[in-house]
Amino acid sequence: MPSAPDTPDHTAPVPPPAAHPRKRGQRIAADYLKRILTARVYDVARETALEPARLLSRRLGNQVLLKREDQQPVFSFKLRGAYNKMARLDAPTLARGVICASAGNHAQGVALAARRLGCRSVVVMPVTTPKLKVDAVHALGGEVVLHGDSYSDAYAHALELQSERGLAFVHPFDDPDVIAGQGTVAMEILRQHQGPLDAVFVPIGGGGLVCGVAAYVKAVRPEISVVGVQTIDSDAMRRSVESGRRLTLADVGLFSDGTAVKQVGKETFRIARELVDEFVLVDTDAVCAAVKDMFQDTRSVVEPAGALAVAALKQYVERHRCKGRTFVAVTSGANMNFDRLRFVAERAEFGEQREALFAVTIPEERGSFRRLCELIGARAVTEFNYRISDERIAHVFVGLAIGRRDEAERIARHFVRHGFATVDLTDDELAKEHVRHLVGGRSELALDERLFRFQFPERPGALMRFLGAMAPSWNISLFHYRNQGADYGRILVGLQVPRSDEPEFAHFLRTLAYPCVEETGNPVYALFLR
Repeated sequence: MPSAPDTPDHTAPVPPPAAHPRKRGQRIAADYLKRILTARVYDVARETALEPARLLSRRLGNQVLLKREDQQPVFSFKLRGAYNKMARLDAPTLARGVICASAGNHAQGVALAARRLGCRSVVVMPVTTPKLKVDAVHALGGEVVLHGDSYSDAYAHALELQSERGLAFVHPFDDPDVIAGQGTVAMEILRQHQGPLDAVFVPIGGGGLVCGVAAYVKAVRPEISVVGVQTIDSDAMRRSVESGRRLTLADVGLFSDGTAVKQVGKETFRIARELVDEFVLVDTDAVCAAVKDMFQDTRSVVEPAGALAVAALKQYVERHRCKGRTFVAVTSGANMNFDRLRFVAERAEFGEQREALFAVTIPEERGSFRRLCELIGARAVTEFNYRISDERIAHVFVGLAIGRRDEAERIARHFVRHGFATVDLTDDELAKEHVRHLVGGRSELALDERLFRFQFPERPGALMRFLGAMAPSWNISLFHYRNQGADYGRILVGLQVPRSDEPEFAHFLRTLAYPCVEETGNPVYALFLR
């Protein structure tokens, strides 16, 4: 019977075993090799493809291979370990049913395994679990109990229910049979690619997958590096290994919900500290960029946890300036909530270092807006937000497409040299997540303002064409634009046009050739912007 997560002793490290470190690792790998070779996974799991990421390989100058565990029947590797554990339970235990705690993917593996084995399954999931994963467990016949904000909270509650109901506990990672089941991923990799291989990148939550992979790799081809990957806000394994004892994180980031674990297991900690060669931490923007990389190469959408290995591989190549090497990234799952794609698309540009954000201060005088646009020149504008608010100066929120991260600093200096005070907001979390959506509001200076929605073709020069057709006496009092990736951009513009210029303005609208709708009478405009 499993025990609840222990509270780590922060005063003294765990004493190391007496054996030599290398011999300890060899013994662990040898012990697990037989378990992995005899694991029962293929009643429910399939051997997934190891396929080249051709676009990413070309861009990085290295061969990148993707181990497509997102192609499993439950879109995750988790069913391997769950089934291997459950298939080894004796008949009376299986007849009583099983229970597990999971952030989603292990839950689906347990539910599918239970349906195959003909037993009851109860799944405790954090309330933060994406609805997609909850619905998937229901669809597989699992009984879902939602409890707590993280895996650790759900785990503690599952142990209570296990005791009350007499169910067998199927741990998502801290069980030798589960670890061995996950280790079949590495068995397939080394069978599918028998040539030179420099490193395998593996995402880490509780550590079951990375430990299974590391055990097999180090037993069969110890020269291959095993690199564990975690997010910067859920790095319990890295911290524990570095400190020599299991630590419990006070909080974990939930963007990569599949790896949001506050404390790793005793067995996974024991294995990882001996067999995992290196740990790489990635941030949210890098993960979003990796989701995009996966889509561009495979036309598949993986979940954040499924993109961790790709994000780390890119970071590793840049840091070590690797060329001509061969790497494998384990894409562990694809249970992505559709609604989360909006956030992923928004942040992928930052993860790729393709977008820079600036706050630019310009004089509140006619022609300033046009001068700023001329300084931007042929660069693709990703965002442009402005609202008149002061009689002397104007603050403009600008997003620009860039090719390299250091371009942002050069652009900022370029604006400053031409008299526009500029703040680089590219790494500002408040700006990226909130302020960009809040620029605007009411203004007492927006007298006689008329509001229009325009559709602009998404091509260089469209904005300058619009500004060039305007009379110099017309003032732009509001401007909002965000590149949405479509052929046409949607832009909201506030204009202050003198009454005497009405005929000329009407002619301007007719001849501009951009579709437009006047929104001056829209009640939303009156409530929030007028």
